[in-house]
Amino acid sequence: MPEPVPPLSLRERQDLLSGTALGVFHLNGQFLALSEELARPAGLTAAWWQVLGAVLHEPLPVAGIARAMGITRQSVQRVADLLVAKGLAAYAPNPAHRRAKLLRPTEEGRAAVARIDPGHADLATRLAAELGDEAFAETTRALQRLSAALTAIIEPGPGRAEPESSPTGTNPSLAGTDSSHAGTDSSPVGA
Repeated sequence: MPEPVPPLSLRERQDLLSGTALGVFHLNGQFLALSEELARPAGLTAAWWQVLGAVLHEPLPVAGIARAMGITRQSVQRVADLLVAKGLAAYAPNPAHRRAKLLRPTEEGRAAVARIDPGHADLATRLAAELGDEAFAETTRALQRLSAALTAIIEPGPGRAEPESSPTGTNPSLAGTDSSHAGTDSSPVGA
């Protein structure tokens, strides 16, 4: 019978949080670079691709896109306005909210995203070959669990207080990162 594993110390847990955050920040940079490379031939940026990708299946309000991506509404609004100006997306009336229009891709926007698909498929195939299919799937599940856990402890729910923050509004253990727009140009590579 194996002996029980003692719980981690507070310092060990802090080291795990820091290591996770640094790993995610590094991955974000890698995904941004890959996304820019994949999107460029289609005439898009990674941010444009990300926002268009969020509305391919159904039109969404800017706030809904921002919530789904974990980035600021203002960042999405800037990109959405650019996409509309370039004819890649359009605003449509929102039956649920008179002022919050829905963003939807135009045929030109859909065609631009479709031009990315071969490169996206090639990257997915190469990454699966490097990791193996099961490890690739488990990595995705682990990242989804991490995101859900952070959401559970950050977002107030019924009967839960707002999370405390430092005077600057940032988590002191993650100081030096600009979380206000860390995902502004996040990649849709994994989408």
